Amino acid sequence: MAEDSPATKPHMADPLGADLPVADPRGQGEATGGVLLHGGDLDGARAAFPGAPLPWVDLSTGINPWPYPLPPVPQDAWTRLPGRGEEAALRAAAADCYGVPSAELVAAASGSQALIQLLPRLRAPGSVAVLGPTYAEHARCWALAGHDVRMAADVAEADVLVVVNPNNPDGRRWPVARLLELAAAQAARGGWLVVDEAFADMRPEGSAAAHAGRPGLVILRSFGKFFGLAGLRLGIALAPADLAAALREAIGPWAVSGPGLSIATAALSDRGWIAATRNRLTGTAAELDRLLAGAGLRVVGGTDLFRLVEDDRAPALYRALGEAGILVRRFEHRPDWLRFGLPEDDLAWQRLDDALVRKQVWAMQPCKMSAS
Repeated sequence: MAEDSPATKPHMADPLGADLPVADPRGQGEATGGVLLHGGDLDGARAAFPGAPLPWVDLSTGINPWPYPLPPVPQDAWTRLPGRGEEAALRAAAADCYGVPSAELVAAASGSQALIQLLPRLRAPGSVAVLGPTYAEHARCWALAGHDVRMAADVAEADVLVVVNPNNPDGRRWPVARLLELAAAQAARGGWLVVDEAFADMRPEGSAAAHAGRPGLVILRSFGKFFGLAGLRLGIALAPADLAAALREAIGPWAVSGPGLSIATAALSDRGWIAATRNRLTGTAAELDRLLAGAGLRVVGGTDLFRLVEDDRAPALYRALGEAGILVRRFEHRPDWLRFGLPEDDLAWQRLDDALVRKQVWAMQPCKMSAS
């Protein structure tokens, strides 16, 4: 699951039935034309805050700031088309890493975004319920494929039900047993339960991947978030064997680059690095909690890759952080929310501490809740 791109998402009702407000470009850190900055949009941040000190501290994404160390890539991975053996090795490594019963249940694509766009085209138009608020691309892609899409605050009857688990941005988690109940109910009506597990790597016990292959259950995994290699562009779908085969056929040959296959296969097989990274992320997220609490901010959710803060002063804080060269994630539909990723080094921690705790100019700013 990639970061939100609000400039391309459809206009549709929120779970409470109110239209999502249009962003006000005045003083809120949007780029030219009032477009809300999405996660990782440093070009937009530079345009919105031209006087900010460099380098930027980008806390706007939920990507591991300590990426998997790149292994040596065979020279021929760059010079020839990937073979079936390399793709099979990747699918086997993914199945083993995620606890999937068989590599035949695995399909790989150039990013989970590609899978999010492809899945709606493998079904005839029907009804789709996306449990939200959540990542906007699910609703957008199903709507673009001609499906009748609605956002829902809770489980709703539909041909396709989309759940992000853990959810972005609030970190809401669904018990695996409940997901399996929903998948069985969807299968009984000829439907799907699509579970986006982009942030599930940190706590594998909360993943439904071990149950991949069950009728009606489609699971999406994002390689780039946990492994910190978002630029590699790799997404994994876990589905019943016939649907996984249909996905592979629809994606076509050479779905992932040769270097990408080589690197991802090594990373998914590196149990030691995976275990150590989970511990590191958990400890760092707890440290971020302490810093945010010290600034008088309330953490209301998140995962070990990001924390969600709720505060009426969020618009002023967003602006103050931008002016300090620190980009965080804000949200159209909840102007009192900000999402903080993990700082990658001591300098980033120091700059965040200075902006949040030591200077706190933002804390005296008047609330402008209507400005987003």
